[in-house]
Amino acid sequence: MFVFLYTLLLFYRLQAKAEKTLCRTMGEPKYPLLSKDGDLTIGGIFAIHSKETLPSFEFTQKPQLLSCTSVTLRDFRLAQIMIFAIEEINKSESFLPNVSIGYKIYDTCSSILSSMSATMSMMNDQDSAAGDRCNGQSPLHAIIGETESSATVILSRTTGPFKIPVISHSASCDCLSNRKEYPSFFRTAASNYHQSRALAYIVKHFGWSWVGAVNSDNDYGNDGMAIFLKTAQEEGICVEYSEKFYRTEPEKLLKVVDIMKKGTAKVIVAFVSFLEMGLLIEQLSIQNITGLQLIGVKSWISSNEYITPKSFPVIGGALGFALRKINIEGFSDYVIKTFWDTAFPCTERDGNSSQNILNCDRYQDLLVFKNYNEDVTEYRYSSYVYKAVYAVAYALHSLLKCKEQQGCEKDLTIQPQQVVEALKKVNFTVKFGDQVWFDSTGAAVEQYEVVNWQQDSDGSFHFKPVGYYDASKPHQRFVLNTENIIWPGGQLEKPRSVCSESCPSGTRKAAQKGRPVCCYDCIPCAEGEISNATDSNNCKQCPAKYWSNAEKNECVLKAVEFLSFTEVMGIVLVFFSLFGIGLTVQVATLFYSKKDTPIVKANNSELSFLLLFSLTLCFLCSLTFIGRPTEWSCMLRHTAFGITFVLCISCVLGKTIVVLIAFKATLPGNNVMKWFGPLQQRLSVFAFTFIQVLICVIWLTISPPFPYENMKYYKEKIILECSLGSTIGFWAVLGYIGLLALLCFILAFLARTLPDNFNEAKFITFSMLIFCAVWITFIPAYVSSPGKFTVAVEIFAILASSFGLLFCIFAPKCFIILFKPEQNTKQHVMGKNGI
Repeated sequence: MFVFLYTLLLFYRLQAKAEKTLCRTMGEPKYPLLSKDGDLTIGGIFAIHSKETLPSFEFTQKPQLLSCTSVTLRDFRLAQIMIFAIEEINKSESFLPNVSIGYKIYDTCSSILSSMSATMSMMNDQDSAAGDRCNGQSPLHAIIGETESSATVILSRTTGPFKIPVISHSASCDCLSNRKEYPSFFRTAASNYHQSRALAYIVKHFGWSWVGAVNSDNDYGNDGMAIFLKTAQEEGICVEYSEKFYRTEPEKLLKVVDIMKKGTAKVIVAFVSFLEMGLLIEQLSIQNITGLQLIGVKSWISSNEYITPKSFPVIGGALGFALRKINIEGFSDYVIKTFWDTAFPCTERDGNSSQNILNCDRYQDLLVFKNYNEDVTEYRYSSYVYKAVYAVAYALHSLLKCKEQQGCEKDLTIQPQQVVEALKKVNFTVKFGDQVWFDSTGAAVEQYEVVNWQQDSDGSFHFKPVGYYDASKPHQRFVLNTENIIWPGGQLEKPRSVCSESCPSGTRKAAQKGRPVCCYDCIPCAEGEISNATDSNNCKQCPAKYWSNAEKNECVLKAVEFLSFTEVMGIVLVFFSLFGIGLTVQVATLFYSKKDTPIVKANNSELSFLLLFSLTLCFLCSLTFIGRPTEWSCMLRHTAFGITFVLCISCVLGKTIVVLIAFKATLPGNNVMKWFGPLQQRLSVFAFTFIQVLICVIWLTISPPFPYENMKYYKEKIILECSLGSTIGFWAVLGYIGLLALLCFILAFLARTLPDNFNEAKFITFSMLIFCAVWITFIPAYVSSPGKFTVAVEIFAILASSFGLLFCIFAPKCFIILFKPEQNTKQHVMGKNGI
């Protein structure tokens, strides 16, 4: 209980003490570099110097204030344009007519530490105390700045809880678009989103698929590079390396330069802040690294400070996106005279003992630029500071309910949150024609100029506009005039930057293992596949009846192959077929002329002539197998083959039976010959042939042969052949021929031992042996031969068996008729040695 009461008493005493505490600043205050009092005050924060010197931290005395050196002329001009815009507003009779705007501009020395110090000093003005108590109100109604994104993030996070609006002229980190984290942040420039994507588009436009990437290790560089890398991946651009460094990391800078030097990418995307780019250019110049095509961003691409005779050999020809150049009327004259007469505080300022005495020593390095204004028109950020000041003024004009004749209600208390809400509604046009308004993220939609670093014939350097990128347009955002571009080294032809050369048509890309997708090998398309465009990822399969040409870039109709009359094999087979026909006709003519001689009459001359006729048909039917298969030719070739061969074998079988019966008829008391006379012989030939005709008719009726495009044997060509239709029908025809041939062979074999005057059975036996050997060999050869060779094998079998029959049966008789006419007598034929 006592502990509880003691705690309550302690809290009461602390509260009472806090209420009596004076409002005073801890430590030495940081005073603005440029300032002016007014009814309303706008803060400004710029990196007017680029280097700071840290005081000694020996902890033996109170640390001194940071000192800054090395003027950044660009940001000094931005501070001047801010003052110029404020003075222009103060002189206006219709705009904030009876209200004056003051300003407090702080220098951050390009340092996060100094930026934080300047921010706290702006928010804790020395006049912020009313009596003994802190009034809790910020002395500022808005803050213009900062230049860099990282510093702007810190500024916005610090001022955010107090709802003080921050309007940046150049901070473009897309992270600042988050209204939940930065509800009071605005910017007259666009975010990195469009610029980063535009970088990928320009790389894609020039066909560069292999690039290096370098960025500042801060919010600006990291955010912009992340968007670029994502867009580059979507556009099929490969990044060889992505490196980053910060201005205070010389070791990392040297590493980045070494990687750029050793890399194979000839195009470098440099998403680098202004100060880091100066350090990078310096190292590239020291190491004399030339031949690289740099693609830059608005932070450095239009900086006059970097385009020098020393840097141009290594960075000349650079391309990049710059803010539009706008000439603000009256500003050039203002920075020569009016500014130094009215706004430059190179005099002592009265103040209490706690204030530092301001004297000209603090401004000596700025006085160098007193009579210099040649750079004024080159600073592209000036118009954005100008628009930021006017945006705040329009918001205040609305809040104070200003009217041209009656003035403004100066007694109204303006809270920072009110300014934030008023800024969301501003929509006006400045004197140089730009319309100013803020979207839902607090940003403006930007238009970029594409500039190219060039050198004139007189040795002077300039930024040549070669196109533009307008993010506000839904279509045709990107326009380039490539004819006006000068590339690194003064070249007129754009550099190439690819990991692998483009794959021509007829090939496909094959990714190299462990490397980006832009690194690949060009593999020829497989047979039957094509690619008719460059850099194809896959080859396309040709349709069934098509095949790839020699270049593999077009599908052409497959060659149709069949045994034709014009090719060598066809000509040879036709020759032997016609030769067989001619020979058979000559034999028939010879036999007909000698039909009355004993040698012709010895063994049924009628069957001999029928056999010669059937052999002529056999030779003739082989011609039906040659030529383009048609529906009729397919049916004809197999049926004609089957029927003619059965007719031929039937005749031979008849002659064999005649030999056997004739032998039996010579025996005493045997009258068998009357049962197999000429009529019976003709009927037997007809009967055997009719059976084959019947088989063929059934085959043609049920499933006839037909032309067929065979694409199984060869992928690159079509074999036009006759499909058998019914394989059973084909083998039935062939089997029936084989059955008759086998029967004929057996009978002839049995008659081989008959007396010499009946020795024709020996020749029939030998002919049947050849016939059976040919057709037995034909079966495996027919099955295994591809394409037109199947037809050739079948024709060969027909010709071989036909010649075998012709020579074996008729050659001995022709020999006697032509060369041994003395043996062509009845006595010799019936004799012991007769035939």
